[in-house]
Parts: sequence; C-alpha cells; structure tokens
Amino acid sequence: MSLNFTTRVFKKEEIKLADTTEYIVRGGRNLFPLLPKAFAGVGQIGVIGWGSQGPAQAQNLRDSLEGTGVKVVVGLRKDSGSWKKAEAAGFSEKADTLGEMMGVVAKSDIVILLIADAAQAELYKDIFKKMKKGATLGLSHGFLLGYMKTAGDKFPSTINVIGVCPKGMGPSVRRLYEQGKDTNGAGINTSFAVEQVAAGADKAQVTDYAIAWSIAIGGPFTFMTTLEQEYRSDIFGERGILLGAVHGIVEALFRRYTFYGMDPKQAYRETVESITGPISKTISKKGILAVYDCLDSVGKSIFERAYSAAYTPAKDILAEIYDEVSSCNEIKSVVMAGKRFKEFPMGIIDDTFMWRTGKEVRAARIEDQIPLSAFTAGVYIAVMMAQIDLLKEKGHAYSEIVNESVIEAVDSLNPYMHYRGVSYMVDNCSTTARLGARKWAPRFDYILTQKAFVDIDDGKPADKKIISAFKKNAVHKPLAVLSKYRPTVDISVQG
Repeated sequence: MSLNFTTRVFKKEEIKLADTTEYIVRGGRNLFPLLPKAFAGVGQIGVIGWGSQGPAQAQNLRDSLEGTGVKVVVGLRKDSGSWKKAEAAGFSEKADTLGEMMGVVAKSDIVILLIADAAQAELYKDIFKKMKKGATLGLSHGFLLGYMKTAGDKFPSTINVIGVCPKGMGPSVRRLYEQGKDTNGAGINTSFAVEQVAAGADKAQVTDYAIAWSIAIGGPFTFMTTLEQEYRSDIFGERGILLGAVHGIVEALFRRYTFYGMDPKQAYRETVESITGPISKTISKKGILAVYDCLDSVGKSIFERAYSAAYTPAKDILAEIYDEVSSCNEIKSVVMAGKRFKEFPMGIIDDTFMWRTGKEVRAARIEDQIPLSAFTAGVYIAVMMAQIDLLKEKGHAYSEIVNESVIEAVDSLNPYMHYRGVSYMVDNCSTTARLGARKWAPRFDYILTQKAFVDIDDGKPADKKIISAFKKNAVHKPLAVLSKYRPTVDISVQG
C-alpha cells in the first residue's frame, strides 16, 4: 500500500523505518487554530454512540473546536441508557448538542460512527440512507468494512469514508487529552485512512478532515494506513498481545508458579505486576531488547529458555487468529455473539482467586520493589515478537506493527491492568475487543501450559536460531525510531 498522502493544512514528516519510508503528522494543541481551515465546509460533526470511544472523542472534539463555529453533536437512541451520561458530560438536547441518532446523522457533515460493532452491522444501511450527499463517514476501526465485505455491500458512492483509529481504549484517549492541557502533545497516537472519496470531492480536503479529526481528539502523532489493514491488525491485536494473549499469559504463569510452591501474592508480583510494571516501562522507554539486556547472565539464560519455548506455540495461535480475522470469520462471530447477549451477557473475568489476590498485592504495592521476572519476561516478549513477526509477514507497515503490538500495549492498555486488574483493562474496551479477549485468552493459556511449559520441564534447551532471530530482528530499529513518537507523558490512570 502507498504510505504517502497530500495535506494542504498540516505538515507531514518523513520517517525511515527499516526498509520502508512512512509519513506522519505531528499533533499538539498549538495546531488547534488550524482546525477550522482543515474542516472547511463542515458545520456539524455528529458523534454517534457512547461506548468506549464515544465519550472521549465527543468531549475531545467539542473542547478542541470550541469557538470555531464547528458544532459537535452526540447522537443516541432516545431510549438509550447513555443519554443521561451524555448530559452529565455537558451535551444537551436544549443546546442542540445532543439528539436522536438518525436525526443527528441526517444533519451532520461528518458522521463519526462509534456505536457498537454489532449495532453497526445492523444499522449501517439505515445510516447510509440518512446521510447527506457529499457528507463524510468517519470510522474508528475497519470492522464495518469487514462486515460489509461478508455481505457483498459497498459504501454509497455519494459519501466520503475516512478512518481515525486511536491506538488505545476510549478512557485513555480522554485521560491523556486532559493531561495534555498541561503538557502539549499528550495523547494517544492514531492511524488514519481515506477509504473513499465521493465523486467530485477533493481528496486532499478529505484527507485533512481525517488528520484534523485526529489532532482534535488529541493524537500526538498520526500515521497512515488503510481501513482493511487497520481492522486486520486491530482486531487481531486485541485478541493477541494487547488483551487476549496477555490475559492468557498471566493466568498460565500464575498457575504454574503457585503449582510449584510459590506464595500466591509473590506469584502475582512475578506475573501481572512484573509485566505491567518494569517490563512494560522498560519497553516503553528503552525498547524490547532492553529488557533482555538488563538481566544478569543467569536471568538471560532463563529468559532465553522461556522465550524459545513460547515463541512457536504462540505464533501458531496468532496465525490462526489472523486467518480468522482476515477471512471475516471473527467479525461474524462478534455479530452472532451480540445476538446472544440478552440470554448470555458477558460475565466478570477478574473475580477468581488469582485476581482477588491481585487486589491485595496492589493495595500493598511498593512500585520500585516490583520484580522483573526473567521467565515471565521471556514468555511475554516471545508472544509480542511472534505477533510482530506475523504482522510483518502479512505485509503491514512498521508504524502499524509497532503501534498495535508494542506502544498500545505498554503505554495505553497495560497501565489499566496495573491500576485495577484485567477486567478494568479489557472491559474499558469495545465489545469486539472484550469478546475477543474472552475467546482467545484461554487458547494462549492452554498452548503455553501444554507445549511451552512442557518443553521447559523436560529440560529442552533454548533454540539458538530463535534467540538469534530475536536479537537481530529488524523491528528493533523502527521501534527505536517510533519510541520518539510515543505520548509525551505517561498516562495517569484514574478510577
């Protein structure tokens, strides 16, 4: 895919990532005065939905566009339980900033569709009929595109279609934006896509709509992608290292450590706390190799055996997930699950002994005394690297690979698990992500227990080729470059 684009309003920067050249746009509050020019011809932006992303994006857009003449209106069903939540956030029917969903769609020049994915699948035809000719549809990931492919449908030729996809859950998008009031550039990175330009429309103008949307919600750096590549990497990543895999990893490790006699509280420190604390923080600031490099010789040996044993089994599951996502089977699964919710709602995932133990550990936590477990690091980083390698093999750009496999994990999601456990991380995300994490976490748990840990217990030595490939992996240089394009402050998670 071409990673170049034309913008008339913003400045793009060229970055070299291994064997590829990409372009990014640097955000920041200093660019807010350019937003009216970028949104030329836009009188109203309708934010449809109030799930994970809706509250954050609606409030961020409203705050960024205050005084510009561009009105931000939230569209919800009249009987929605979220209506009062939107009112509490400052949107109101009286002020014409809150309205019935289809009415807001019909009046908006840009329609940012953030309702649940299953609802998008159900309502997209009605939404398209209501949209004005020449209006722009905005999506925050490519689920709808994938679903429409399964149905043999296309976007109407009379509308523009763009995507702005934050590399983090909605609460992170809002929290870092709020922190950015004090620190310019604080926010969640995004990728953007221009999927379709309506007949007679100006592609550069449509591109500027997308970039302006990203900057207005606080994106410190905006990278280019396509909606198809985005939904493949995004839905895949949620089921992989971002949510599903990390959940499965810590469950498997905690059970292993306690089985071999470790105190449960220490086992929690050596698993969850180690990943969300020193491992994530080291990767965020210094890169993946830095975790290995900081270990002593004994620690390096433990890391290598754990990494070597976990890498191939993890890649096996990840390859299956990617096939399920790219074939749209996973998208169909989400839609079918949505139809079962009334009878089988999603249950709590952190009420077991392990996660109750975690509450006690967090209450007594001394941050700088959290251990960096070499074995835990080896397993966790093996899964992360397997995901990176698979995405590269499938043709994804390095910016997308690093954002979806590394930066989003350590800078946006893991801090939520560090703060309050796995459910607080997973269940602050979209319904699609929540379903995927629940579905695939056990698969990582099982394959690590049944294959990787068996090899360790049988005394199988580290595979030198696998370890050499890790040390020499081409991703380390792009990660070093892209680490300069991480949020300017660490997220301060609040309850």
